[in-house]
Order: sequence, then structure tokens, then C-alpha cells
Amino acid sequence: MAKITASVYTSHVPAIGAAIDLGKTQEPYWQPLFAGYDFSKEWEKAQKPDVVFLVFNDHATAFSLDMIPTFAIGTAAEYQPADEGWGPRPVPAVHGHPALAAHIAQSVIQDDFDLTIVNKMDVDHGLTVPLSLMFGQPPQSDYRWPCKVIPFAVNVVQYPVPSGNRCFQLGKAIRKAIESFDEDLNVQIWGTGGMSHQLQGPRAGLINKDWDNRFLDRLIAEPAELAKVPHIEYVREAGSEGIELVMWLIARGAMADVAGGPAPKVVYRFFHVPASNTAVGHLILENQPA
Repeated sequence: MAKITASVYTSHVPAIGAAIDLGKTQEPYWQPLFAGYDFSKEWEKAQKPDVVFLVFNDHATAFSLDMIPTFAIGTAAEYQPADEGWGPRPVPAVHGHPALAAHIAQSVIQDDFDLTIVNKMDVDHGLTVPLSLMFGQPPQSDYRWPCKVIPFAVNVVQYPVPSGNRCFQLGKAIRKAIESFDEDLNVQIWGTGGMSHQLQGPRAGLINKDWDNRFLDRLIAEPAELAKVPHIEYVREAGSEGIELVMWLIARGAMADVAGGPAPKVVYRFFHVPASNTAVGHLILENQPA
């Protein structure tokens, strides 16, 4: 049977992708941030996931204000990097796992969560930047990501957006779905976005280090309580774009301890400010044997 072995949490700042693509990772401004992911790249080489279930938000590339599904699962075999206005990122196409994605959709919908099924979409920096951070840039000699990816898009752009608790409960249903798939697969679930940032208005540039680190503490130790935090607190404390952090609760809800298993192992934790105008947070949790 498929197993969720770990959850990964990371910001997906577009400027990080630009720094990688333009060869700026060793410049003084960027070097401390990228050094913070060196451990994670080595960890991934050892873990060798078969599939990453990657929770992200689309930035008006696959969807627009004409239509924004609350939760959308990609069921395609391949996804091209999106052109976000300055050309697609120079990264490989993302290969999906249609059979597992269809199984998850069937199971989760039958568990009373309404998903939109997406058979064709391009994927933007919300998905490709986390892949670059965790796996590094694939060499030309083997130009592909090292595992298959199931994109899972969440609307955190156009209100109303889902609550933290709805996301947390959805994570439980996703775990149930993945672990009922009849194939031996090493699956990781990633929650991306955040941390504190605001891109517009009088508070543009807001970063709240204390709140971000309390969020990380609570995500580890008391996720069910963290899931009760209302939207207004995210906006007040972490900025208008800080609401992206509800996506991390999907990944946390899929961990074994939430279903009565052992507490996860905190493998790695990293926090850095600023990256462009955003606080960058990163966490790796591993499920432990019962």
C-alpha cells in the first residue's frame, strides 16, 4: 500500500525562482537563504520519494477571476511550466501520477470534500519553486524531476477562501485516500506558500517573525488547535498574503499522529527574512513507526 512518509513545508516566493534561473544563488543577498535548503536536498536524495502530493496556489495562470475552484486536483500525466508574463521558468515538465490522483479524487469526494478535477493545466512558481528548492535544478544529462508530482491547487487568492480547519480536515481525508491505494509508493505531502507577507496597500512589505515562528511551533506541537485560528488573525498578523499558510494545514492534517499515531520527528526547521518582501519558512516532519 502507498504510505505518506513525510510532510514538507516551504515558502514559494517567485523571486527565489528568478534568483535560481538567473544564477544569483551565491550572491550575498541570496546565499543564506539557499544554504538553508542544502540539508533538505541531501535528505531528499536519501528519501527517494515516488510521488509528491504538492499543495500550492495558482497565481492567475491555470485559473483566473473568471473561475477559481476552492480545491483542484491535477489528474494529468504531464504539466508544463507556466508563462507568468516573462516566459516559463527553465525547468522540466512536471510528470503526474494519474492513477493515484484519480484514486485520491474518488476517495476524497466520497468523504464529502468537493474537488475540481483538472485534466490539463500549466503550473506556475507556486509549484516549481518548491521543487527547485527541495531537489535542486536537474542536470541537462538527466533533465527531469526525480519523482512524480500530483498538483493540488487551493484558492487563497479570491475570497471566500477555505478555513484552516477545513484544510486540516481535508488533509485527514487525503491521508486516508493515499494509504488505501494498492501500490507500494513512498509518498510525501508538501504544503507551500507564506510565510508572512503583504504585497499591496499601506502595510506592503509586512513581515512578522514572531508570529511566523509561533505558527511553526504550533504546526509541530498542536496542529488541531492551530487549525482553529480564524482568517482575520492571518491577515492581521501575517499580512494579506499570509493566508496562504492554511495550505500548510492540509499537509499537517495528513500526518499519522493526527489519526492517533506517534508524533512525527522534526527532521529540519529553517526560517529566513527577507526573501524579496516575504518571510521564508521551511519544515520537514517524518512519520514514525507505530
